[in-house]
Amino acid sequence: MEVAALTSGGVDSSVAVHNLVEMGYKPVIFYIKIGMEDEDGNVQCTIGDDLYIASFLAKKYGLKMETVSLQNEYWENVVSYTIESVKRGLTPNPDMMCNKMIKFGCFEDKWGKDFDRISTGHYATTTEIDGKVFLSTAKDKVKDQTYFLGQINYMQLSKLVFPIGHLLKSEVREIAAAAQLPSATRKDSQGICFLGKIHYNDFIKRYLGVKKGKIIDFETGKILGEHNGYWFHTIGQRKGLGLSGGPWFVVKKDVDENVVYASCGYDPQTQYGNVVNLAGFQYITENIWGDFNRREITFKIRHTPDFIKGVLSKIGDIYRIESEEKIQGIASGQFGVVYDTEMGLCLGSGEII
Repeated sequence: MEVAALTSGGVDSSVAVHNLVEMGYKPVIFYIKIGMEDEDGNVQCTIGDDLYIASFLAKKYGLKMETVSLQNEYWENVVSYTIESVKRGLTPNPDMMCNKMIKFGCFEDKWGKDFDRISTGHYATTTEIDGKVFLSTAKDKVKDQTYFLGQINYMQLSKLVFPIGHLLKSEVREIAAAAQLPSATRKDSQGICFLGKIHYNDFIKRYLGVKKGKIIDFETGKILGEHNGYWFHTIGQRKGLGLSGGPWFVVKKDVDENVVYASCGYDPQTQYGNVVNLAGFQYITENIWGDFNRREITFKIRHTPDFIKGVLSKIGDIYRIESEEKIQGIASGQFGVVYDTEMGLCLGSGEII
């Protein structure tokens, strides 16, 4: 079986390659360049260190390695999506779009067709039911990354291999150390992949500029201060408002009037909700429940270790999740990812409206 191993330079993808070799495979290592370039044409990421580690793996295990660029495709499919979403007052998820459109989309179209399987270092697993593959959660519930895979389709999933999904993060580190991999003690990457060392607000400012607007107390209507544009703020945000007497949370945005509304307190009710409406819901593999009116599920609206209990129903084309638990920071543009409570399957997702 021919396997393409997508390698980022981190410990997870490194151990994924190691495990594939231990299983008897000879994967071809692919390092995908997607980082943005600065004004001098330098890629804004840790590409030097990443390539060193990828090259180390290839040499250590006697594997072929290719460095490929999808920078233009990344801009067209992920960066532009991010900018447009923010401009509309939404909360985008570029990591989910990267998986759907780039790693398992454009890569598959250009290079992946020559391989039977594509391997990644995601913390996820697969489960086969009646001959069909389903995405399922990882052993490490804290590191589980199925949320970021909630937008992929069945054709993509059916080719994926997750060689570390059955391991805890601590076990991955131990394997890397025992194999003397240079990524064994490397810190996990944080933030949005394509930004590299660019600060998120600087990135947004570059493309959307600055436009002064009011920050208003949601409860009293009192003007609290000024902001530089609603696009710098997200629902549920606590830091970065520059207000005294807090904590203050962003609870609403008026895009037309360029107003940001905030509520004060350590646990204001206005930052919570109990209903999540999802548009464009798609099952990754298929609907395992058949026709249903109300179905008990667990779900996530962001990448966290916690699964929230809820009830899923359909209202026309909208999938509605209702929960007795308080849901913090429900923001349009995010994705709600639905899981089967009994089997731990990641079934599909839709965009929050």
